[in-house]
Amino acid sequence: MKSVEILKDIHYIGAVDWDRRNFHGYSLSPKGTTYNAFLIQDEKNTVVDTVDASFAGDLLCKIAHVMPVEKVDYIVVNHVEPDHSGALPRLVAACKPEKIVCSVMGEKAIKEYYDAKDWPLHVVKTGDTLSIGKRTLHFMETRMLHWPDSMMTYIPHDKLLISQDAFGQNYATSERFADEVDQAELARQLSRYYANIVLPYSSVTLKILEEVGKQGWDVQMIAPDHGLLWRGAGVGQVIEAYRNFALQKPANKAVVFFDTMWRSTEMMAHAVAQGLSDAGTPVTVMSLKANHHSDVMTEVFESGAVLVGSATHNNGVLPPVSAMLTYMKGLRPQNKVAAAFGSYGWSGESLKLVTEQLTAMHFDVIEGVRAKNRPTHDQLKACVDLGRKVAEALQAKIASF
Repeated sequence: MKSVEILKDIHYIGAVDWDRRNFHGYSLSPKGTTYNAFLIQDEKNTVVDTVDASFAGDLLCKIAHVMPVEKVDYIVVNHVEPDHSGALPRLVAACKPEKIVCSVMGEKAIKEYYDAKDWPLHVVKTGDTLSIGKRTLHFMETRMLHWPDSMMTYIPHDKLLISQDAFGQNYATSERFADEVDQAELARQLSRYYANIVLPYSSVTLKILEEVGKQGWDVQMIAPDHGLLWRGAGVGQVIEAYRNFALQKPANKAVVFFDTMWRSTEMMAHAVAQGLSDAGTPVTVMSLKANHHSDVMTEVFESGAVLVGSATHNNGVLPPVSAMLTYMKGLRPQNKVAAAFGSYGWSGESLKLVTEQLTAMHFDVIEGVRAKNRPTHDQLKACVDLGRKVAEALQAKIASF
């Protein structure tokens, strides 16, 4: 695939990875991903970000379609994570750049990942600029959005913000712009990306959005390092979406996720869901045997209520539930109403253990329900009542938020 000129003399030179399905445990679903990189032609030809090492040849080929690779003068590394810097050694060897621009933490990471002792590293911080001819690049550090080295590059001449992982989606497509694809699917992938990647850094996200406003940048296009690029009305829409994501206002929606041994906990899950629905809260029921934790986490992020079911197993919880709770805790969702439920054979610790974990996540926890062996009619009714109680608590929380 050739390069794409996204603005006058600015070319998309990234790669589309149709087959990628996993990033360090985060499932990409059938949508794959892209590794976005950009070539700016000016007095100093500049590449911003690279691609995964397996696509280094594609990157060099795309540059060669525009100009000889050896004519690249500067490289800007917004983010050192290997899916964006993996091709850096091959690009450096091919063009022998005058400068490799990075943040303070980026310099450390580059030296730790690569044999960079002879590389011409040029460190910048927030507020620094670099002239490349008729254009001047402006830099802003965005530490922990979502790595310590992260930064953004703004080009006033073109009103373009190259935003590294922020505002991205894992979405493999031949289209390059967000307005060219199905909007419902795009919104889903944007939310899914935030839920599984950016969510722990929501407070940082709000600060960065505020800082972008203070800089007075007139952004007319946002180019993230994954997925589709935002232009026109899409710029304001994605910034507002990120602000809402980061605020984590509770929504009138619930997710019930569970694992079960002999289907008793599964019966309870559906009864809980019935109570939620009866009380006016839409609900999604997800078996951990059938759903990847990334998909469950997306539902958790989008829901104001989280209900967790597990049978007791070896005086604890079932391993898929334990793993899901650990994954969820690490992503630090906020402003949820929660409850636990589950069946047991003789000891029954799962309800207490799950409740403790939900409490440790600072959720508003409603007392749960457990059933011995097979839930009775009255116990299933108690599950329905639990769903209603959670829905009522959620709706009250929303009203007071």
